[in-house]
Amino acid sequence: MLKRVFVAPDPGRTRLRFAARAVLGVGLAVVVCGLAGHSLAGTVTGGLAALLALFTVTDATVRGQAVTTALLPALGLPVLAAAAELHDHPVARDLTFLAVVGAGVYARRWGPRGHSLGVFAFMTFFVAQFLHATPGRLPELYAAVLLSVLGAAVVRFGLWCYERRLPPAPVLAPPGGTGLARVTTRQAIQATAGAGFALVVGQLVSGQRWYWAVGATWWIFVNTTSRGETLVRGFRRLLGTVIGIGLGLLVALPLHGAPVPTAVLTAVCVFGIFYTAAVSYTWMMLWVTLLAGLLYGLLGVLSPGLLALRLTETGVGALGAALAVLFVLPVTTHSVTDAWIQRALRCVHACTAETAARLAGDAAADPAPRVAELEQLLGRVRLSVAPLVHPLNPMLGRKRRARRVLDLLDDCAREIRGLVAVAADPEASHDARLAAACWRVEAAVEALTGDGPRKVAVTPAEPSVTEPVLAHLHGLERALAELAQPLRTPSRSPLANA
Repeated sequence: MLKRVFVAPDPGRTRLRFAARAVLGVGLAVVVCGLAGHSLAGTVTGGLAALLALFTVTDATVRGQAVTTALLPALGLPVLAAAAELHDHPVARDLTFLAVVGAGVYARRWGPRGHSLGVFAFMTFFVAQFLHATPGRLPELYAAVLLSVLGAAVVRFGLWCYERRLPPAPVLAPPGGTGLARVTTRQAIQATAGAGFALVVGQLVSGQRWYWAVGATWWIFVNTTSRGETLVRGFRRLLGTVIGIGLGLLVALPLHGAPVPTAVLTAVCVFGIFYTAAVSYTWMMLWVTLLAGLLYGLLGVLSPGLLALRLTETGVGALGAALAVLFVLPVTTHSVTDAWIQRALRCVHACTAETAARLAGDAAADPAPRVAELEQLLGRVRLSVAPLVHPLNPMLGRKRRARRVLDLLDDCAREIRGLVAVAADPEASHDARLAAACWRVEAAVEALTGDGPRKVAVTPAEPSVTEPVLAHLHGLERALAELAQPLRTPSRSPLANA
């Protein structure tokens, strides 16, 4: 786990810049709220609003990110008002909270913007419970949210907008379908059911901190699709919480809310959340748990009993999520992973076709965007297969086959990257062997995806400057041929019945 975080590649130092900018943005938001004379509760609200604005907005373009950031308060403030107004009406409050959960998950069908707005709406309601917000405190909380989101926007789009120098990231469309066949619809129902369980049991455990259980259920469903992904994420959340509580006992508790060291450690936690989020959910939860402990220390209520209660409520939330994905409209790991693998293979097909066209002299052909899309698709495949390759998975045969599929897909991606790199050479030229090899690759993908056979014309080889291209294409052919065994034989599928 340590190696995964500290040795994980960080091309262009993107994760480092992401985390450093978060510390700057959240720090600015807290300072602005303090200068505005807000109370500790208002400042905490502002800091969390800035953190969410910097963390959850993931639109492909800078302009899209700016629009989504501007929409956050437009949705968050009415939710905050509803939470405050219903503070003394438990039944209406709970039903509204569950409605926010369902709507927030369902909003993912509209892509990154829907996801961002759904998360912000949920967390706004959650923070209102965290601070026991009442209608009388709304003006201050409104001002804190607006000032903090504005401060985060100034940092993100003004002082340090490193995304302007990067190509727009491809946005993967969520799985399609209609009605209950749509994954986001099923997940919205699952999340609502799981949150309902967590809410009821969480209140039986603690009438004051029950919302921790609902929050655990919510965040376990974020960025997951199948039941396997959700179960693994729940385990990682629980593990991160356990480690974070241990750190809280060693670090946060002895501070007793001392302002200066708490502020320094809070900045470290913010950096840790952003820096580790992309590579380890366990590590991210460790920092989130420690951050929560520090905030409770500032509020003067931190104790060993409170940390133990947080662990219990997190366990309740994880159990609610597990029951929901197992028994409420389950989405199997096999169906989800198969769909992502098929999309990745079709992307390999498109990359090969674009590269062949580029080498044939078509100046308009550009395989680079396809390569970026392939990287994202492989990331989704790895996430979907994670339950099968998890160390605790007892099904060794499936684990081996799943790892083999991942290795072969990585081989495909490596050969594609090499192919595209050679195609970018202005001296690269068309070769008859290249055309034949490209056709064979495309035919192999079509056979794996069920898109139909294709005849391949093999032309005698001639020496040319495209030898590196042929080497990559032959490597790609070998990887695709080996993929046929685990993917095309149902009984041997690495994910069958998962």
